[in-house]
Order: sequence, then structure tokens, then C-alpha cells
Amino acid sequence: MKIKIREMPYDAVMALEPPKKFKPKKPNILFRTLLKTVSFPDLFATRFKCKKIGMERLGKNEPCLFLMNHSSFIDLKIASSILYPRPFNIVCTTDGFVGKNWLMRQLGCIPTKKFVLDMSLLRNMSFTVKKLNSSILMYPEAGYSLDGTATLLPESLGKCLKMLNVPVVMIRTYGAFSRDPLYNNLRLRNVKVSADMTYLLSPQDIAEKSTDELNQILRDVFTFDNFRWQQENQIRISEPFRAEGLNRVLYKCPHCGAEGAMTSKDHIVTCTACNKSYELTDLGYLRALEGETKFDNVPDWYAWERECVKQEILDGKYGLDVPVDIYIIKDTRCLYKVGEGQLKHSREGFSLSGCDGKIDFYQKPAASYTLNSDFFWYEIGDVISIGNMDVLYYCFPKTKGDFVAKTRLATEELYKIVMEEKHSKKTEV
Repeated sequence: MKIKIREMPYDAVMALEPPKKFKPKKPNILFRTLLKTVSFPDLFATRFKCKKIGMERLGKNEPCLFLMNHSSFIDLKIASSILYPRPFNIVCTTDGFVGKNWLMRQLGCIPTKKFVLDMSLLRNMSFTVKKLNSSILMYPEAGYSLDGTATLLPESLGKCLKMLNVPVVMIRTYGAFSRDPLYNNLRLRNVKVSADMTYLLSPQDIAEKSTDELNQILRDVFTFDNFRWQQENQIRISEPFRAEGLNRVLYKCPHCGAEGAMTSKDHIVTCTACNKSYELTDLGYLRALEGETKFDNVPDWYAWERECVKQEILDGKYGLDVPVDIYIIKDTRCLYKVGEGQLKHSREGFSLSGCDGKIDFYQKPAASYTLNSDFFWYEIGDVISIGNMDVLYYCFPKTKGDFVAKTRLATEELYKIVMEEKHSKKTEV
């Protein structure tokens, strides 16, 4: 999938009128049918099946909140099929509206800015269930999983459930990540895909539980490991390119400690600093071609990288300083390329400068619990996005290296550290 791009001076872009705000629109049966129809070929190719658990508790015309894990582009196609003909509106990031604003509104999409506090989103969600009598499909993780495990959920989710006061249904997919992992540049594998659709919480359940209890329930159901699922179910992925791009996730060598030296080709990941090579087997295990295997599973390697980043931060050694191409989304016409700049990340947060001094943006660690980052975003390249309700900056590193995964890990660990420090200060007082 690509996005329309236009080069334009920064001042000219910032002078553009922002898109008008609209109330969500209930999608009619024509567009619901269209979405289901265009989704059929991929679902047929993956021999898709869905298991429904407790769904008899949900009324035929009762609006609810569908929460779905986010693995790949097939997610929406799955939802469009298993929810049909029930009307539902989709919480969607603003970049999804670029070049297709009218269509996205007809499909019932509700725009939001990823990992930015957006009060209008809550108002629109409430309007959807209470005024339109339509359900909501939401991917609470917001970003795709990098390593095949669940990503962090916002602490505000429990409050959101309280505000909406509608049943909550969990849609959990199997095989979607294995078929199309984010690191693999949209190259599809021959994997069957299925889903469980489970009635999770009734309005009464939500009323009786605290927001902390609700958040814990959601964390529990959003705990998974797609690589272990593949291994336990003996799902063999024989495509020779299955490890290509995996160096974006496994960016640090556990043998020599080098970063940015990892490369991948076919089913092999190699550190060019010490020449240590690992094979990603057809069952999803990691196996050293020679000598010791430090990690035999991708998420275990990724978890080790997280601990390394955390220690760097605590030791005062963490830092990112990289030249970037800067893009901005100001309206729904296109993605605007405004120039070049320098992106830095440290214990103090993010800073972005560029466009001949016209951009001088800072984002503190407490601003977001995670980072809007992606591999091969709209087929442009690996991206790191920061910003606020006024503007989002999409930064594409110009220096060779794998920065996205480490920067996301650092953002998450910095947020935890800052929140713990704030909590400690309140406790002391």
C-alpha cells in the first residue's frame, strides 16, 4: 500500500487549512457489503475460519466495542467478514484518510492521531454507540507488533470502557502475523489464518469492576506470542525469505554486542561485526549455524534488547542522533515532504530540528507510553513519528542502520522510568 506524497515548503504546509471535523457516519449496508466482498479473496486464500465463543449473549442490534489484536493488513478484512452485516465504525489513524477521505468516512472510519491524547476520539466513540447505535472496531495496541508479541495498551482503556458502557468483544487472530510479519516488507507466506471472537465483558461486568481491574483483564487477553504459537502448532513456513528484514527487530548481536551490524538474507540473520549467523527455521526457532545459540526465539532476543536499552538509560549512555527526511500530514490530500532535519532522543525525550531552523520541536518522555514507529511505512521506509494534536512529524532516518525498534523500546522504558519517579515523589510527600 502506498500514499500520495507532495514536496512543499514547511511554511506553506503549516499555512494549509486543517481538515474539517465531522461526526462519525454510520456505514450503510452497501459499503459494509463492499468491504466484505473485497476482503473475500485474501480470506479464501488463507482458508480462514472463525470460532465464536459466548457471542449468543450479544443482541442482534446491540452496539458493542470490538477489540482486536493488530498483526497485519488482513486484520480489517477478517473483521469485515465476521462482523457482517452488523454495522460498525472503525477507529483509524489519520494517515489512513490521506487521498481517500470520502471513502473512509463512508466506511465509518473515526480518525485519530496515534499515541497522542485525543479527546475528540472519546466523544466520537460515545456518539457512535449512543446516537448512531453502531458498534466500534478498535485496535487498542494501535501499532503492529514488531516481534510477534502483544504491544503495550493505554492505561486510559479501562476508563474508555466505563464511558461507553457497552459489551466488549475480543477478536484474537491466529496466523495473521506468521503470514505477514511487519519486518518482512509485505511479502506474504502460505499460512492458514483463523480467529476467535469472544464475548468478554457485559455492561454489568464493566460497572462492577474498577478501571484497574478492567485494564488487567485486557492485558491478560492481549498476552500472546505468535512465534511460540507457530512452534506449538507445528506451523511450517518454508518460504526462503522468511528472515529477510528480521535484522530490524534483532538489531543487536548478543555475542559481540554490536548494533547496526546485523543483516539478513533469505532465512539467515548475520552479524557483520563478528560473523555470527542464525537461521530462522521453518518452525520459527532461531538456531546458530555454528557454536552457541544464545536465543532460540525471536521474542526472547527482543526482550534482551529491551533490558539492554533500559540499562543504557539508567547508566546515562542511551542516545539517538540521526539525520532524517521530514514529512507532515496536515490535511487528507497527501503526505507532505517538507525537508530535512536532525532527530535526537535521550533521557530528556525527543527533539527535532530542521527546515532551516523552522522546526524546533521537543517531546518529553511522559508525553507517550510508546512510539509511533513502523517498518517500510507506506513502502517509503522505516519511520519514527512524534508530535502532538497540532502536528505530527514523520521522520525517515537517512543514515544506514536499524533505529526503529530500539527507539520504540527506549521510549517505552523512559516512560516507565519517568512514571515510577513521579510515583515515588508523590509517595514521599
